Amino acid sequence: MPFDAVFLSAVVKELEPTLLGARIEKIQQPSRDTVLLLLRGRERLLLSANVNRPRIHLTQASFENPSQPPMFCMLLRKHLAGGRISAIRQPPAERSIDLCLECTDEMGVPCEKHLILELMGRNSNLILTGPDGRIIDCLRRVDFEMSEKRQVLPGLFYHEAPRQDKHIPQQTDFQTLSALLDAVNSPKKLDKWLLDTFAGISPLIARELSFGFCGETDADIMTLDKAALAEYLSEKLSFSEAFQPTMLLREEERPSDFSYRPILQYGSCMLSRRYESFCALLDAFYTETDRADRMRQKSQMLRKTVTTLYERTNRKLAIQQRELESALDREHLRRLGDIVTANLHTIRRGQTLLRAVDFYDANMSEIEVSLKPELSPQQNAAKFYKDYAKAKHAEKILAQQIAFGETEASYLAGVLEELDRAENERDLSEIRAELEDGGYVRPTDRRKGKPMKQAPSKPMEFFSSDGFRILVGKNNRQNDQLSLKSAHKNDIWLHVQKFHGAHTVIECAGAQVPDETITEAAMLAALYSEAKGSQNVPVDVTPVRFLKKPNGAKPGMVIYDRYRTVLVTPDASLPEKLRSKK
Repeated sequence: MPFDAVFLSAVVKELEPTLLGARIEKIQQPSRDTVLLLLRGRERLLLSANVNRPRIHLTQASFENPSQPPMFCMLLRKHLAGGRISAIRQPPAERSIDLCLECTDEMGVPCEKHLILELMGRNSNLILTGPDGRIIDCLRRVDFEMSEKRQVLPGLFYHEAPRQDKHIPQQTDFQTLSALLDAVNSPKKLDKWLLDTFAGISPLIARELSFGFCGETDADIMTLDKAALAEYLSEKLSFSEAFQPTMLLREEERPSDFSYRPILQYGSCMLSRRYESFCALLDAFYTETDRADRMRQKSQMLRKTVTTLYERTNRKLAIQQRELESALDREHLRRLGDIVTANLHTIRRGQTLLRAVDFYDANMSEIEVSLKPELSPQQNAAKFYKDYAKAKHAEKILAQQIAFGETEASYLAGVLEELDRAENERDLSEIRAELEDGGYVRPTDRRKGKPMKQAPSKPMEFFSSDGFRILVGKNNRQNDQLSLKSAHKNDIWLHVQKFHGAHTVIECAGAQVPDETITEAAMLAALYSEAKGSQNVPVDVTPVRFLKKPNGAKPGMVIYDRYRTVLVTPDASLPEKLRSKK
């Protein structure tokens, strides 16, 4: 993502009025490379040194903190809690930001400390330095073996990352630009030249500058009017235009990119959405992608186990289906037994083939019957009858096994869908506990540093446009609790038809529910299901009192025979709208 030096300068400019003079009340570290500074006034500053998504911005998103704070978090609390942010500095055209903090040392003497965030891809880091410029500690320690040019270790003096031998865009005037362009005497793409010549520009912005000048993202400098290009670049590289927080979205409005200015190079292939602030833009862009990536990583082993069980169950079902088809085609075994019995007088022991009239055939044609030479004629006939009886019994057993296997496959598919909906580690632990109870995974050894048992998580909560409370289960345990225990018998229950998904309940206790509320709840039920990417999704609606759970049924499975069906198209923006009603 283009979190380049120019974009960072736009973020810093926006942050300064809020951060300058703000006191740090609390410090949290929800993940290995992310720190939250809770400021007086209830603002929360997020600092992330994630190698794929480094960033800094104010956030409204909620984060789940570990049961025990990491050592780096404890260190930051010791040195920075109660301190004030006195200045925010960004070196020219560099992707780093220095928070200057007025703190006190161990003796209570006022001093200045620095929290430096470097947003440099795989070299991203968060570094705390003392009054003398020495590093107190950092998120990623870099020793001599890792880098000969620059080490980042406690006790060493902090030095900025080596600067690239490039021009700073804001400090490059028209004459310098003209000279640089005149020096280009061989074919060179404009966007590539911009990246090679100027610091702090992302590939997206380089292509956009090329597109803005000549309508092409890969134009060759040798084909362009260099004087006009120098004049154009001297204006654009000053970055004097007002910054405009802009998000680019692909089909289905999925976030793809962001910038500090409108992006026109994609034409109608991408949507563009303006935001009122850079913090709102970054919060919207990263909150969902971060949660999804974090949950995907944490659920990887569990997902692999369930996927293996699901695939194994389906393979077993396919074999059983073939065996059932063979068992259904068993009538010919009984007929062969009858033919052999009728011709016992003509069969000699050791005979391998019987040619006889098929009296079951209307034309009385001749048939060949294979015999076992080691068996007597009577035993050959008995074997056909025995195989027939075995196939008849197998039909009954296979039908039961296939029904059980289909239930298992459906349940495991539902668990995979639950893993997609998991929002935090508590949700994952509940899914794992459910699988442990069902014997699908081995119980974890709770004696080896296992955190204390957490309280059960709660269903997702929304409020309809008419003010009705809507609850949506996040896993099978929640679904059972919500639908069969917590809900009033006259509440309205919804579930997507013929797909795995969340149980959804409208709390109304028998009151008349407006159609708009029914529609919104149905859209939530469809959105939190396997059918979330479909249109005109059928959703069943029924009072809770009509729900029943069969004996021995899997978690989350209910039956009902009275219902009506509504058709809705899921809207990914609806949850946020309905949460705001709370």
